[in-house]
Amino acid sequence: MNFVFISPNFPEAYRWFCIRLRENGVNVLGVGDASYDELHPDLKRALSEYYRVDSLEDYDQVLRALGYFTGQYGKIDWVESNNEYWLELDAALRTDFNITTGLKSDEIERIKSKQAMKAYYHKAGVPCARCAPVTDREAGLAFAHEVGYPIIVKPDNGVGAIATWKLKSDEDLEAFFQDPPPVPYLMEEFVPGVVTTYDGVCNSKGEVLFAASHITRNSIMDMVNEGVPTYYYVDKEVPADVEKAGRAVLASFGVFSRFFHLEFFRLTENKPGLGVKGDIVGLEVNMRPAGGYTPDMLNFGQSVDVYQIWADMVAFDELRHSYEGPHSYCVYAGRRDENHYVRTLPQLQLECGTHARLFTRMPDALAGTMGNQVAIACFDTLEEVDSFVRDAFELAE
Repeated sequence: MNFVFISPNFPEAYRWFCIRLRENGVNVLGVGDASYDELHPDLKRALSEYYRVDSLEDYDQVLRALGYFTGQYGKIDWVESNNEYWLELDAALRTDFNITTGLKSDEIERIKSKQAMKAYYHKAGVPCARCAPVTDREAGLAFAHEVGYPIIVKPDNGVGAIATWKLKSDEDLEAFFQDPPPVPYLMEEFVPGVVTTYDGVCNSKGEVLFAASHITRNSIMDMVNEGVPTYYYVDKEVPADVEKAGRAVLASFGVFSRFFHLEFFRLTENKPGLGVKGDIVGLEVNMRPAGGYTPDMLNFGQSVDVYQIWADMVAFDELRHSYEGPHSYCVYAGRRDENHYVRTLPQLQLECGTHARLFTRMPDALAGTMGNQVAIACFDTLEEVDSFVRDAFELAE
């Protein structure tokens, strides 16, 4: 089996996808814009060959890379980046090389367009917020007055909460339309809720091989735009209603042979047209692993190896390992360099003792959303999680 991994060096932890594939007997080939010398030694050992391009944005260069690999190794069986930014590139390559193990270009719209996603949530029986494309001031005012303020404006095709804002009044909306964005944008009714996810891996039949859930109490939009503390935690178990909704959405989208990251709101108050407090509401889908160090958090909290689970899906279309270890709450705290905290990162790690799992730096490219300083720990109770979060973000006077 020939597997081409796009940008295998970023994030750095993605080398484990390549390592586990290689251990499963897969011929792993890499295409990226980093120099070979920059690659982690373990990644170098996992790759049979690495083809450097000047830019992954230059499709002709990447196309030539796959043409070269085809000439050297025969038909390419898989192309994947597991990275939201390159999903359209992955799909274009599968289309041009007739690779059938993932979405092609004519299928990518339904998992990239936030407006298109809503039809699939509805098909799955999961309610989601009303939205309208951003066109002009008059249409925007009409939508805002229909659903009520606040409203959310965000890119139709975007990652996380980047370039997303909350408009609270006609004045805010007027200001937005004074300099409207050049790319397609959506207006969406505000949903009062806590983001709850359904993350995992499914095989070629759409069967879920592994699933977990993580919860983000603070608004992701406020994390990005206002610098509020960035933290979330992997739940010990997947709540039954999240499991039910997640499986229904996977079936609605026809997801197969990949990692998935489905986002929902759990309502924190009644919302007419969507549900009552505690209900699950659709947010958006991402057909790749959750960002940052979340795959490692799944490993820490669920006593699994998601890199192995994914590689077993690719190579064998099934689970090949048993995971029966204890489950815990795995919490992430992303601290920002501009803040002066009571505890330094090493001090926080020392205080965590045996609960500490990973204390490191976030790559600059992800720090805007995730924070600069990474602190990950596991606990048995939510009370311990809350105590850790308080300690992690306590500011010096």
